[in-house]
Amino acid sequence: MNGMALHGGVKVFGGTFFVFSDYLRPAIRLSALMEVPVTYVFTHDSIAVGEDGPTHEPVEQLASLRAMPGLSIIRPADGNETAAAWRLALENNSQPTALVLTRQGLPILENTNKLAYEGVKKGAYIVSETSSDVPQGILLASGSEVALAVEAQKELEKEGIFVNVVSMPSWDKFQVQSQEYREKILPKSIKARLGIEMASSFGWREYIGEEGDVLSIDKFGASAPGNTIIEKYGFTTKNVVDRMKKILEN
Repeated sequence: MNGMALHGGVKVFGGTFFVFSDYLRPAIRLSALMEVPVTYVFTHDSIAVGEDGPTHEPVEQLASLRAMPGLSIIRPADGNETAAAWRLALENNSQPTALVLTRQGLPILENTNKLAYEGVKKGAYIVSETSSDVPQGILLASGSEVALAVEAQKELEKEGIFVNVVSMPSWDKFQVQSQEYREKILPKSIKARLGIEMASSFGWREYIGEEGDVLSIDKFGASAPGNTIIEKYGFTTKNVVDRMKKILEN
């Protein structure tokens, strides 16, 4: 793919399971080093793969690729964010892009039809704003976990707890935004933050702060139906609600 991109005249992409990005790492690194606009489409991005088991369930791959200089990584939350991510990958002529996608179908989130392109372009945005003028906390998530965060937000609001939901499809894009924009999305005054991602917790501390927490996976997966594994590893509305309440109590 690098050779085709260097030759020019075509938009180059290739795809495989996300866990197999490890086999591609030297080629991805060369894409980044040479600044060639190859698009890597990685699917089956979490433990939701299910029955294929831990050999096919990525855990550390997301953190590992985020550490690579010059590679833009986008993990979209729904169809609208995915369309925006693909458009941004096609528009990017100076670096490779990795699209990290689910195996399972995801619901289309409210507001993403209007917010997705600019939101993904900036790396993070408030996808669901609390009805309160003063949010008590922030739920941060990427990919399939954004829908979970939105459901937890609704349950928390029933209990009089008001939080914003921030979709963070691209850390590298968010990091280059202005201080003003980053403060708008993640105000320093709001310290009750919960990151939600079905992957390694590595790197999340920068966004959740010392007083926040992260619901993540720092061990290998298992073989079972996807929904069973997701529940076993704590990615449920109830657990997110309980974790957020615990942060607020402390």
